[in-house]
Amino acid sequence: MEYTQLGRTGLKVSRIVLGTMNFGPHTDEASSHALMDAALDAGVNFFDTANTYGRDPRGRTETIIGDWLARGGGRRDKVVLATKVYGGMGGPGAREWPNHDRLSALNIRRAVDASLQRLRTDHIDLYQFHHVDRNTPFEEIWQAIDVLVAQGKVLYAGSSNFPGYKIAQANEAAARHGRLGLVSEQCIYNLFERRAEMEVLPAAREYGLGVIPWSPLHGGLLGGVLRKEAQGERRARGTSALALEDPAVRTRIGAYEDLLARHGLEPGEVALAWLLTRPGVTGPIAGPRTAEQLDSALRAAALTIPEEVLTELETLFPGPGPSPEAFAW
Repeated sequence: MEYTQLGRTGLKVSRIVLGTMNFGPHTDEASSHALMDAALDAGVNFFDTANTYGRDPRGRTETIIGDWLARGGGRRDKVVLATKVYGGMGGPGAREWPNHDRLSALNIRRAVDASLQRLRTDHIDLYQFHHVDRNTPFEEIWQAIDVLVAQGKVLYAGSSNFPGYKIAQANEAAARHGRLGLVSEQCIYNLFERRAEMEVLPAAREYGLGVIPWSPLHGGLLGGVLRKEAQGERRARGTSALALEDPAVRTRIGAYEDLLARHGLEPGEVALAWLLTRPGVTGPIAGPRTAEQLDSALRAAALTIPEEVLTELETLFPGPGPSPEAFAW
């Protein structure tokens, strides 16, 4: 496993990030623990979760991770642990009290203590703001983070789903008071969805944030979905099924799968490996449900995509181009 610095920090993290959203809803606790053991054995040291993951109830995923960490064996010391704050914990249909969600100083304080309890640890290495809170000034957010850093509960702060201008606002507010500011941005970014290249990635590079792409397979669209349909393995669902309703998208995905088949490459592994070639990307989030999916992600980390394939991928999935040239003269 290769390691890199997380943005401008001295923190070293694996080029593949273990995403845990499936732990609980789709992967039971024993299997989730086995996946974390296997990931750690393979050198993956960067684990990502969120306080709202788990569905029934929300927070279940953090509890599964906490139970795994509590088994000892140096697990906590080896892992760079990242979680998130923003969403309410009540779930669909539940009553949410005021101040029980978003990024007020009060909710940040409440949420971090609850996450620490579920994770069964005394600190979170990377505490990420899951979404933009337009009603809370960054001065208040950074004041709350200052307290958590002083208490030893949080080491670094990151963002998720922030547009480029909010990354700039957050770090300019931090700089005015001599704070470190955001060190990472977790955004949707993959071969099919490249709009982050216009503003988010340039802002992240300018301010020294490591980029952690989520949905690297775009909901399975880039994971060999047409081949699996043809073989009767699994039909497309969710975002990939909606995308494939467009004949032009189906044609493009078919060309993508045909290209990689000619070169003996697996679509899902190429989609992950392509992200590792992109400037500023720390590592994509692989969210396995099974051991086979984890093994595929690990192979992707070691894969070198031939130049001719990279060129053809650029033709199939052209990026928007740099801003402002992408939308102006």
